[in-house]
Amino acid sequence: MDKKKVRDYMTYDVISVDSKGAAQDVIDKIQKTNHDGFPVVDGTRVIGYISARDLLFTQADTPVEQVMSKNLIVADPDMDINDAARVIFRSGIQKLPVVDEKNNLLGIISNSDVIRSQIEHVSPEKVFNFMSTLKKLYNVDPSLDRGTLPVKDLLPTQSKVYEDELEGRIYEIRKGLAEPIIVVRRPGRTILVDGHHRAVAAKKLGITALDSYIIDIKDDIELGLERTARAMNLKTLDDVQVLDYARHPLVAITHRIVKRD
Repeated sequence: MDKKKVRDYMTYDVISVDSKGAAQDVIDKIQKTNHDGFPVVDGTRVIGYISARDLLFTQADTPVEQVMSKNLIVADPDMDINDAARVIFRSGIQKLPVVDEKNNLLGIISNSDVIRSQIEHVSPEKVFNFMSTLKKLYNVDPSLDRGTLPVKDLLPTQSKVYEDELEGRIYEIRKGLAEPIIVVRRPGRTILVDGHHRAVAAKKLGITALDSYIIDIKDDIELGLERTARAMNLKTLDDVQVLDYARHPLVAITHRIVKRD
């Protein structure tokens, strides 16, 4: 299954502020658009961000470059939307400029965009797309069922989960808000396709079975996902490593300080 990217949810038509402008220009744009902040650009390159808060106690003729925030957290258009969500909510920033490798402004991703992506996260389309992929790859005719499956029987296919997201899934399970996991069940094996954080959370809570979309395959064939699990030495959920957010590689690559040439 293709993971949804920032490019799928970001706003492409972005209102920006010229770095050569003054505070009054930003005030005018805030009044006109009702937006609370804008990327600051030099040509097409993002060099900062200015918000309404930055304008407090600022004279109208103050240059934008003097009051804008220069230390940026930005997003890449190919970043997984869940990773962007993690960065937004853990940093407390409401909007991330989306830039290319040269810091050219491509769009903006906001916390409301991320919420929208999460609402759309689990859908029948997602399940049926994966079933279609199985048909094409293995020439099988899978069927779909909905039910509960023992957590202990799940073969993980992802080697890591992140602690902050795990905490969110634990909260959802306790509140009865958890989405079903997606599994492929073939003779002798139940393969976890989607929902590793939910499965690990359930195990931590002592929950023995999870609501599941069950894709059944009658053929006794080894899937590529199983080969991936074997390559990572994954046999049970105990083999999945839980990483603290501080160790997430995105923390390093998204804290990009944009500097002027």
